Amino acid sequence: MTRDYANRKPRSPAKPRTTRKSTKAAPARRFPVVLAAIVVFGLASFGYFLWSIYGSSDSAPASQVETPAPKPKPAPKKDPDALPPKPKDEWTYQTELENKEVVVDLPQQPQAPSRPYQMQCASFRVKSQADELKAMIAFQGLEAHVRQVQGSSGTWYKVVLGPYDTKRAAERQRHVLQRAGINGCQIWLWEG
Repeated sequence: MTRDYANRKPRSPAKPRTTRKSTKAAPARRFPVVLAAIVVFGLASFGYFLWSIYGSSDSAPASQVETPAPKPKPAPKKDPDALPPKPKDEWTYQTELENKEVVVDLPQQPQAPSRPYQMQCASFRVKSQADELKAMIAFQGLEAHVRQVQGSSGTWYKVVLGPYDTKRAAERQRHVLQRAGINGCQIWLWEG
């Protein structure tokens, strides 16, 4: 809804409102006699109900109960399917183990390989390709060797690094080569 404020008629000045104070007092509230009578009657009825059921329980109060003399227990009948009594345990292991000597045969532990590790990065048919990879490895600050190997399918040129005393040292240098983009290097035991 839009209002047109431009074409509005001006209002006449507002007269101050006068408030009338009533001189009549508010009627006093009467006490609810009927409601009070109902509440008193209800409470009296509930009290009478509780008083009437107080002595009607099946058991008498503890002060009025006589305790009968205990009856002797009859002898238990023997069950033919009953299990025999549990035997008494006698532990002798402490005395036996005090002076016992135990001999254990340990199998021979496999020893760590005494040969150091090597890392082979590639194998080429042409020596110039192997020398090129060797130069790329040298730019990473590592020393590589090119080995000529005679295989069943002809001559191969292997690019190897090492020897390393531990596999961890070889892994460290392999990560250096991987960061340089030279992937595929394998770690082997040194073959002399």
